[in-house]
Amino acid sequence: MIGIALSLWAVVAGLGVAVHQRRGRVRVKQGGAFAWKQAKGLSLRLPFALLTAAFLSESLPMEHLAQFVGPQSGVQGLVLSALLGGLLPGGPMTSFPIALVIFQAGAGTPQIVSFLAGWSVFAMHRVIAYEAPILGWRFVGLRLLACAALPVLSGLLAAAVLAALSPLQIDPI
Repeated sequence: MIGIALSLWAVVAGLGVAVHQRRGRVRVKQGGAFAWKQAKGLSLRLPFALLTAAFLSESLPMEHLAQFVGPQSGVQGLVLSALLGGLLPGGPMTSFPIALVIFQAGAGTPQIVSFLAGWSVFAMHRVIAYEAPILGWRFVGLRLLACAALPVLSGLLAAAVLAALSPLQIDPI
């Protein structure tokens, strides 16, 4: 975890140096101001998102969830995970903490991949609020049909990768 954080900071530092060399100090300050504005917004929302996920895990029978989306649930678990992800309202501030709670409750890694892919591809709240009014239901139907298999395929691919890397363990945080 620390290695990942250090790697990200190294990338940020490298980008900062590149911007300074190409665009000057003013652009670096503008980038920093934008990042600070975004960080303030996230620092207000993230605790609520984490609390929501924690309360959700306490209020729902998470111990029963593993039988439906656990590591041994197979393709049915992948399909169910993709559908649940697609029905989950909200952005990443709610979806990722909920995915973490489901993962810690016993869901399989491929099923969580399918869950997040379903959230990303289907996102019914975005379809209803933005996509259909702007692009029309005919386009929505075509897109959903064309993308229907993607979350399940992503889960199957995750399972294949895990099987190939079986000596490596990917554990819930």
